[in-house]
Amino acid sequence: MSHLGYAALMDSFQATIDADGRIEPRDAMPDGYRKTLIRQIAQHAHSEIIGMQPEGNWISRAPSLRRKAILMAKVQDEAGHGLYLYAAAETLGVDRADLLDMLHTGRQKYSSIFNYPTLTWADIGAIGWLVDGAAIVNQVPLCRCSYGPYARAMVRVCKEESFHQRQGFEILHTLCNGTEGQKAMAQDALDRWWWPSLMMFGPPDASSTHSEQSMAWGIKRHSNDELRQRFVDMTVPQADVLGLRVPDDGLVYDESTGHYSFTEPDYTELYAVVKGNGPCNEKRLAHRVKAHEDGAWVREAAAAYAAKQQEAVA
Repeated sequence: MSHLGYAALMDSFQATIDADGRIEPRDAMPDGYRKTLIRQIAQHAHSEIIGMQPEGNWISRAPSLRRKAILMAKVQDEAGHGLYLYAAAETLGVDRADLLDMLHTGRQKYSSIFNYPTLTWADIGAIGWLVDGAAIVNQVPLCRCSYGPYARAMVRVCKEESFHQRQGFEILHTLCNGTEGQKAMAQDALDRWWWPSLMMFGPPDASSTHSEQSMAWGIKRHSNDELRQRFVDMTVPQADVLGLRVPDDGLVYDESTGHYSFTEPDYTELYAVVKGNGPCNEKRLAHRVKAHEDGAWVREAAAAYAAKQQEAVA
């Protein structure tokens, strides 16, 4: 392709971005745009499948058959989210097997939040309320992402995340209206999950490597700090309804702005966890690699069956 031809295609790409339109898989796009999407969508997909682990180990210990069924449905949803997202990434010309290999070898990351342990049943409620609540704040704007397959996948993901958030809140509401010990369990879960949940939005804007360009391309719609503020404003009134105290002595409502002022999390912890030094990093990744290896025969059988079906058609 000539330089002029390439320039015309890039002009067409930028015109679509400027018009708040959608880029589709066969459209021309800059290499940087493609690479940024692959990195973000893959990290999102990895987070969904790794995120099955901290909740999955509570399915057998959930306090009732109803709770077991709900939690099983939620973990199943997360597997589905991973499937949608890997499929969206593949429209950019990558293979999900390669993405999984990069996850397993540490060359791609997943959300830092999934490297914390679930110590009590209340943690399952806190994950639903806080972690999935943060995910909703982060992901609803992605339904307007400039890349069509990602945006369309996010519509269904966000609907299901909304169910997950309500499920978590309901668990904590039940505990908070139970015994003193149950309410104390809920408060303990909030104390431990509050700061990691704030870190889910990434580093502050001044330290964010990718946000500015992602926003210019319409991949992201809001900065990390904007989303973090939105999460705090949404969540603090919900904590009041539960009768729980957000573990931040600096938290105060500012009448002039209509927002809560809050203490910034310790981002040195975020960077440490992202680098693999969190409480459960090694455990989560080792479990994921083992599950992948144990399932190799299933993938091989499915591929062989598909090949035979193709031969029969031919």
